Amino acid sequence: MHYQKLISGTVLALTLVTGGAQADQTTTKAVLDHHLASFGAGDVKGILADYTKNSVIVLPSGVLHGKAEIKGLFDGFVKEFGKKNVVFKLTGSTVTDDVAYITWSAETPDNSYSFASDTFVIKNGKIAYQTVALVVTAKK
Repeated sequence: MHYQKLISGTVLALTLVTGGAQADQTTTKAVLDHHLASFGAGDVKGILADYTKNSVIVLPSGVLHGKAEIKGLFDGFVKEFGKKNVVFKLTGSTVTDDVAYITWSAETPDNSYSFASDTFVIKNGKIAYQTVALVVTAKK
């Protein structure tokens, strides 16, 4: 009888934990989808809506803190990726709990991105942390 109660309690706890993880994963996917759609549309305002004043992006060149610094990064990306003859390929996407990971490649008139990856940590429906890795070769 004692074991039955323990097992029932464990199953209930696992169900609650799994339900919470699924909700986080759904939110994470929604934030990632919005971020990618906003980037694809060249919508810096939409992109910034996914971040907070405390968000952090870690890049090979340094760390950006908050929306003001993050805006500068995306102003540059949107300008470059908004040019004619740009090819962007999302090559992979994985979401688990509050973490999303994407891989991509791109060709712009200015640069060749032979491989890139981003990791996003989503908290309360916003990107709290993001890391970016790039293999980029300038064309000019």
